[in-house]
Amino acid sequence: MLLVNYIRNHKEEIAERLKLRNLDALDTLEKIISTDDERKSKQTTLEANNAESNSIAKTIAELFRAGKGAEANELKNRSTELKTSTKDLTESIVTLESDLKELLYTIPNVPNKIVPAGNSDEENEIIFESENNVKLHNGAQPHWELTDKYDIIDFELGVKITGAGFPVYKGKGAKLQRALINFFLEEAEKAGYMEIQPPILINEASGYGTGQLPDKEGQMYHDAGDNLFMIPTAEVPVTNMYRNVILKKDELPIKNTAYTPCFRREAGSYGSDVRGLNRLHQFDKVEIVRIEDSANSYKALDEMVAYVKSLLDKLELPYRVAKLCGGDLGFTSALTYDMEVYSAGQDKWLEVSSISNFESFQANRLKLRIKDGDAKPQLAHTLNGSALALPRIVAALLENNQTENGIKIPKALVPYTRFEMID
Repeated sequence: MLLVNYIRNHKEEIAERLKLRNLDALDTLEKIISTDDERKSKQTTLEANNAESNSIAKTIAELFRAGKGAEANELKNRSTELKTSTKDLTESIVTLESDLKELLYTIPNVPNKIVPAGNSDEENEIIFESENNVKLHNGAQPHWELTDKYDIIDFELGVKITGAGFPVYKGKGAKLQRALINFFLEEAEKAGYMEIQPPILINEASGYGTGQLPDKEGQMYHDAGDNLFMIPTAEVPVTNMYRNVILKKDELPIKNTAYTPCFRREAGSYGSDVRGLNRLHQFDKVEIVRIEDSANSYKALDEMVAYVKSLLDKLELPYRVAKLCGGDLGFTSALTYDMEVYSAGQDKWLEVSSISNFESFQANRLKLRIKDGDAKPQLAHTLNGSALALPRIVAALLENNQTENGIKIPKALVPYTRFEMID
């Protein structure tokens, strides 16, 4: 959520940069400013009323002590008027504050100046691509055929138990999942991240805190009975650990990692993009989350990108890095880099990680601030990234490493799987 004063002082610049998102926001920005002006005006009147009421109360008491009851009763009439006015003003201010918040919730984060223009993922800027030495044997298959061949993931059984998008991992498929989770967590620990095991249900305040609400409520599974949401990513509970917190500057950087199952309805998804492991409703992911001050957040973002690249290098997967264009940028992000792995059996690139700097957008919602000595607390910057999401990693590992005799496990994973082949 943007700060009102920032909008007030940079209205034209914000409107221009939001055009990168193909959003014409000038009218809404002006409405935010006018609503805040009205709120401030009524707040000033309310404070004047309160001051006058306090003064009148003292005067009435003095008049009664002086035996001037008639004069005191005249002032009591004015006091009654002020009480009525105060009640009306208070109700109006509450309504204006609610209206202001709802308007602010409709404005996405302002794209960083280096975000390229574009309308969709087809216009994202590829800034790095690793070597691709994958050569498949004749008769190579996509992963959904390999999982059936080696009986390691059962999609139909998942449909029976729950529905489409909820696969059952079996045997070496389940062990591969567990191996990847442990590998990612241990690598994160080596990189200085503290492991967190958060809840996988969140309340409404947490959803608003990191920007999933009100933007993505249609994509989240919701328990109406308790008004709780199943998490779409560990970013949400881990970042909300710091809601309404003031950190000391010497506590930074905050670096956390968490493994959780993730849940997304993926409404509107269809076609080959949802085949097999390509797009699931429930999937496993290891997340990294950082809290930084504004001066260091973009250096931290570069470090996170380099770290995720190192994971893909160790898994021996061909990958590329894309800088997202304005039309593909998430609602809360100022700058995002996507990591995509090449999946040879499908001959396509699959997104496996998004690494984002939200600047102060989430922190303003969270009221997450940093205090440096006696200076006034400042909003923190929050960042997060997938490190990594498992389904498409598994898809690429199975497809890229298939041989006529089975599927090879990358050397870095063998200590975790304790087997070298799926056969």
